[in-house]
Amino acid sequence: MNILGDIATWGFLISILRISVPYILCGLGSTLSERGGITNIGLEGTLLLGAFGTVAVGHATSSPTLALVAGLCVGMLIQGLYGLLVLRFRADQIVCGVALNMLAAGVTRFLLRFFYGSSSNSPRVESLPNTTLLGALALVLLVLSHLFLFHTPLGLRLRACGENPEAAHAAGIRVLPTRAIGVLAAGFLGGLAGVWLASLQHQFVDMMSGGRGYIALAAMIFGRWKPVSVFGACLLFGTAEALQILLQTAGIGIPPALLQTIPYVLTMVALAGAMGRARPPAALGTPWKPE
Repeated sequence: MNILGDIATWGFLISILRISVPYILCGLGSTLSERGGITNIGLEGTLLLGAFGTVAVGHATSSPTLALVAGLCVGMLIQGLYGLLVLRFRADQIVCGVALNMLAAGVTRFLLRFFYGSSSNSPRVESLPNTTLLGALALVLLVLSHLFLFHTPLGLRLRACGENPEAAHAAGIRVLPTRAIGVLAAGFLGGLAGVWLASLQHQFVDMMSGGRGYIALAAMIFGRWKPVSVFGACLLFGTAEALQILLQTAGIGIPPALLQTIPYVLTMVALAGAMGRARPPAALGTPWKPE
């Protein structure tokens, strides 16, 4: 098989874009959250729960619209809970993020067994949102995220809360509600990533998030918390995943398990190269309480 010929095709480019969509959405979500000063590693679980909510409502109602709304609402609900813990009660953001991901893995496995009698996957559901429209929406949200952060007063206030919440408070900005906007936006985008993944596969599969939320975090760091740069990093990771799938189907003699490590190796290499140069928001991960 001509590997180079297969790479230089529209089909391979479309595969990259299709694979990159959940990375882009989760990467934008984590960018908005962390620009406000809230470390958010819970998007892996948000994606997973959003995908389950999409499939469950789509299966029960046969309505793509309701399935879409369900995925978005579940994403915002779980991130709302996360925001309550880290903003109102000032719980440790890393611990809460890990707990959210573990909760999502356990809850979705339980609900699979409870509703569908299976611990691995749901029945196939045809009435789910159209992936072409969702992909176009992801690109629109990329533009809107950039405009919001760098060309609106609310985006400026969000960034101020991530850099210096004390100064922001002194300027009259309500720090906690403003940070909550970033967290809820992450829930919306993470839930939409789950909708995309469920719609692409037309069913829910146990642990179908497959580490995408974590890779999106790496893309965010590699992209230095800037939506357009994060988009480019997500395309890079999507290209790596598309390449490993192509190499597997080509039968080049490399064990599939080794090929499957390509995106994760690239993630570690990218992080190793970016960590020394990337500067996160100054108050990232720091709880804030008005005096």
